[in-house]
Order: sequence, then structure tokens, then C-alpha cells
Amino acid sequence: MEERSLHLVIVGHVDHGKSTLVGRLLFDTGSLPPEKMEDIKRVCESMGKELDFAYVMDNLEEERSKGITIDIAHTFFMTKKRRYVIIDAPGHKEFLKNMISGTSQAEAALLLVDISRGIQDQTLRHCHILSLLGIKQVVVLVNKMDLVDYSESLFKDVEERIGTVLAGLNIKPSFIIPLSASKGENVANKTEKLSWYGGQTVLEALDSFSTLKVEEKGLRFPVQDCYSFDGQDIAVGRVEAGSLKKGQEVFILPQKSKARVIEIKKFQEDDMAVAPTGDCVGIITEGVKLKRGNIVSDDTRSDITDTIRANIFWMIDKEYKLGIPLTFKCATQEVQGRIERIYKRFDPAQLEVVENDSSVIMPAEIAEVEIKLDSQVTVDKFSDIPELGRFVLEHAGYPVAGGIII
Repeated sequence: MEERSLHLVIVGHVDHGKSTLVGRLLFDTGSLPPEKMEDIKRVCESMGKELDFAYVMDNLEEERSKGITIDIAHTFFMTKKRRYVIIDAPGHKEFLKNMISGTSQAEAALLLVDISRGIQDQTLRHCHILSLLGIKQVVVLVNKMDLVDYSESLFKDVEERIGTVLAGLNIKPSFIIPLSASKGENVANKTEKLSWYGGQTVLEALDSFSTLKVEEKGLRFPVQDCYSFDGQDIAVGRVEAGSLKKGQEVFILPQKSKARVIEIKKFQEDDMAVAPTGDCVGIITEGVKLKRGNIVSDDTRSDITDTIRANIFWMIDKEYKLGIPLTFKCATQEVQGRIERIYKRFDPAQLEVVENDSSVIMPAEIAEVEIKLDSQVTVDKFSDIPELGRFVLEHAGYPVAGGIII
């Protein structure tokens, strides 16, 4: 089994079957604890419903009573190949901003389309957000085939239309799969009712994907904070890519000064030889005094700049006007700045550019922008090292937008 988990986001219009699919994946892979299964049965019986796998995800009583999924939820399942972390993103418009923080962790996506309802506004929004975040490993799941008597012709119609939408966003889905999540058909097991399809199940498709091996990339160690202990300066942080080695010559970015790592410390483990990706450690260096926001690297290939070209999703209910001050946050870096140019903005539900060279961004719009910062930061391509390629914009201490660096 692979050591690394694959982070997976599930998106689609409300009521197209996301929660049911997650419940089915957990059940079919034996990842559902017996006590959870009993709880689901008890809740469904109390509401006079048949067994509903959606309640695996809908854990809050408020959500159960309203029949909706509100917050981003994380859960896990396992195949013979690897472990999966599922990020279940709500499809409701008012919760769309939650989806940005959820999908920003994803390496692959499942896009659900209810064949009885077709492609709807939220479907289009989610397609745009997958494009915005640069997620290339995408499986389209045409759900609820049982409601249309497993019609091949209706599936082919949806397949063609969603393929056209995604092609316009430079996304080529790896698979487009007909299924019934509620009945478990084509999720883990194939069914004669869809014999005309003959392709992969959902689990087979997922197992064909590759994980992003950031541990094989160059070293990226954003400094979270610095302390003085027993006369020594210790910089703490998390290794976001590559590995950190004792005795290693490193660059301190963005200033590109050189230093040497003379000691690596971890809780109850002093004098480490190597800290791999994901380790939270403290380091003692010579040559440069580190500070929060520095990026410790073994190369200078990162982009060091005060001008960021990016795609952003505006998440609050108040418009943005050019020049309003913002705080740019990427990893542990925090720099003041502003959006200086809005190349284009568009409503992702309509697949149309609202305005080119705009002076304003409206709520729930996506925009391609240029951000001018007061000082330089260190960034990488999102597709290469995600932690240094995604960011949050804040205003007056509150998050207002999320985005990725183009």
C-alpha cells in the first residue's frame, strides 16, 4: 500500500448525491465503524426513512432536520492501493466560500451530476473552481441512473455536455462514469444494469490517480516563529516540501542569503539528522538570524516578487474596489498590498466574462487579478508546491478571498 494518502474533493449541485456517495464509499470499503452504522439506522428509523447513507456525513442534528450538509467535513476510506482523505464540499451557494478552503487541499476531484436534473448552476460554479484551483485529476460521476432506467442515451447526452463545459475550462476528465450511489452500482461493484458502459468503477478510477509527492520536491520550510532558548535562536515551522538535513547549506528567502543548519530539534527528539515533509521541527542555523515569514530552501527556483498574478474567488457579500488595502497571506508570509488590476471577472454559473479591465469585484465572482505587495514574497506554482502556491486575502482581519498563483 502507498504511504501517502490522496486528498479528494467531492463537488456537485445540492441534492445530486454527494453525501450518499461518501456514505456508500465508506460502507463498501469496510471503513464504516459498526457503531456508526447502528447510529445511521437509528436516526433513519426515527425519521421514518429507509437506510440513507447520506447520514454518514450529515452528523449534526440541525443538518439532519434540514436535510442539508453545511460545513466542510473530512473523512477517510481505504482501498488495497492507498488511503483516501475525502473533503466533502457543500453545494449550496451560501456555503460556496467554504469550498475554497476545502478544495485547496485536494489533488483530485469527483464531480457529481444528477442525470435526472442535469447540469445546473452550482455544477458550473464547481467546474470553474476546479479549474481555478488547477485540479487536473477529475472524474465525472453521472449519478442516479436508477431514476432513468439506466438509459445509455441519456448518459451519452450528459457525458457530451459536461465534457464540453470542462473542455472550455481546460479540464479533461479522466473518466465519466454512470452510477447509482444509493444502490451501490458502479461505486465499488459493477452491475449488469450498466453492462453497456463496461468501464471503471469509482474505486478503480480513483486508484488510477497519482499522489503529489511533495517530499520529492525541493526543500520548503516556512518559518512559523522564532524563540531564544539557552542562548540559542530556534526557528520553528513545518517542512512543506522536500527534507531538511543537519549540516545542510540552505538559502533564506526572499533575501537569498545563505545559512547552514547546525541542529534540528523535535519534541522529545533532539539532534535529528533529517526532518522529512510534514515534520514540525525547530532548527538552529548559523549565518543568518531567521524571522517569521522566511522560507528556508535548498534552491532559489522559487519566484521572489512583489507582484502576484492570480485567480481569486471573492467570498464575502461586499464588493471590492480597486486600491482597497488587503493583507496577502501565503504559508507563514504576511504582507500588505492591494489589487492593482482586475484583468477580468466573471460569474462562474454563467460561463461568461462579466467585464474585462474592471474596477470592481462583486460577491461570489471569480477574477483574474494582479496584486501589488509592499514587499517581496516567496511563491511557487500551485501545481508544483501547493503550500507556496495558494493564498488568502484578508481585509480588516477577515478573510475575503482565496486564490492560486498563476
